[in-house]
Amino acid sequence: MFPLDSPWNISFAGCGFLGIYHIGVASCLKEHAPFLVENARNIYGASAGALTATALVSGACLGEAGANIIDVSKEARKRFLGPLHPSFNLVKIIRNCLYKTLPDDAHEHATGRLGISLTRVSDGENVLLTQFNTKEELIQACVCSTFIPVYCGLIPPCLQGVRYVDGGISDNLPQYELKNTITVSPFSGESDICPSDGCTNMHELRVTNTSIQFNLSNLYRLSKALFPPEPQVLKEMCKQGYKDALRFLKKNGMYKKVYRDISGHVF
Repeated sequence: MFPLDSPWNISFAGCGFLGIYHIGVASCLKEHAPFLVENARNIYGASAGALTATALVSGACLGEAGANIIDVSKEARKRFLGPLHPSFNLVKIIRNCLYKTLPDDAHEHATGRLGISLTRVSDGENVLLTQFNTKEELIQACVCSTFIPVYCGLIPPCLQGVRYVDGGISDNLPQYELKNTITVSPFSGESDICPSDGCTNMHELRVTNTSIQFNLSNLYRLSKALFPPEPQVLKEMCKQGYKDALRFLKKNGMYKKVYRDISGHVF
């Protein structure tokens, strides 16, 4: 059973376009165990995981966030070389999506509760940012955390006069080592919420604190993290995240059945 006798955290791993999995997980937690989200001491994220963590803390619409990932993947797939095509500006796309999705007071909800993993360019050290003075500063922190060198561009973004790149490079699963942190990853492994591939292969990779079981399913997922699959595959990954979160809640006695009326409203 997961310990809830002391304040707990939630941590979302970096995973590129597989961040759609996190949307499924977050949707399930909000629907069937809202207390986990509302009473969490901190919600952490690295790279794509930081985007879901930000949406969850700020109260942004998860459905809209998921739709954004699908739309961005469609745009990437239209181009030769996908996201690497010169006309595809992922940094600009992420910034625009965050401006539209996040509420104006997102930074107020995030300060003190949200932790965004960044990698400082000057020395390669990890920085866990938890203070955000404005919505713009929060969005820029997300941009920094998702900036993969070369893949996103050659000049790293700047925040408060310091240049940062993808937080997953130095810590892809913030605070994973704490016993009261619920870890979330779209790769099967030892995270609390992750796919179960039913594989007996005990070989495991550790990618900056993220447990990834060595099997064919994870190799496929890794190949799609930076080069998105068809929209239907992403939708299935979102559903998988929801199912895996539901399994975690039931296993730990946290599941709350939700009833809806004919119009879809929860009661």
